[in-house]
Amino acid sequence: MQADAFIEHSKPFIKWMLDWQAGLTSRSLAEIIQNEPEKVGIVSVDVIKGFCTVGPLASPRIDRIVTPITRLFEQAWAHGIRDIALTQDTHPENAVEFMSYAPHCIRGTEESETVEPFKALPFFNQLTVIEKNSINSGLDEEFDDWLRARPQIKNWIVVGDCTDLCTHQLAMHIRISANQNQVEGVRVILPVNAVDTYDLPVNIAQEIGAIPHDGQFLHLVFLYHMMLNGVEIATEITE
Repeated sequence: MQADAFIEHSKPFIKWMLDWQAGLTSRSLAEIIQNEPEKVGIVSVDVIKGFCTVGPLASPRIDRIVTPITRLFEQAWAHGIRDIALTQDTHPENAVEFMSYAPHCIRGTEESETVEPFKALPFFNQLTVIEKNSINSGLDEEFDDWLRARPQIKNWIVVGDCTDLCTHQLAMHIRISANQNQVEGVRVILPVNAVDTYDLPVNIAQEIGAIPHDGQFLHLVFLYHMMLNGVEIATEITE
């Protein structure tokens, strides 16, 4: 199929997705918690310096989600939520993943560090930081053990980057694990203001010999894909 025909054929679906996104609503912490904060957990993926401010994969789009995530942590902590995990790329120097992505977030470098607003939280040392070596947090044994040790949690809030990579893999892992194990009543909630992906236009990608990545398009498509598979997509999590 030629590009023009493909685009024309897909227009109704793209419009549907845009209308769907425009119609999204927020969720409130009070509604999620329902006076049982021990049944709520938050997982943030890859909100580290190497994707926000430092290194070849840093993106201003990603950096902009740090503030709303920090605010969410503060509100959640004030409401009694204590199960908050940060899964973070921390690669060895010879990471196999570097065959697909530029070397990034190598252990011991600034890129692998948690962003400063998180570290400034007065309760930061009570959060669980888990190092990972792939885009799928669920493949990390420590993280999966952390999840299994909390069967009481029925409401999971997922935030971080990138929408179409690590965030998608994380949200789907939690959702599909509950499906596989017949665990009823599990919600996976993703606030759009606390999730994003990077953008690399075609012309710039061609100049530098990289693979293009339309952040706006892929962000929308993967939000849709997670919704299609049972993840609740909200505009934001309010007080």
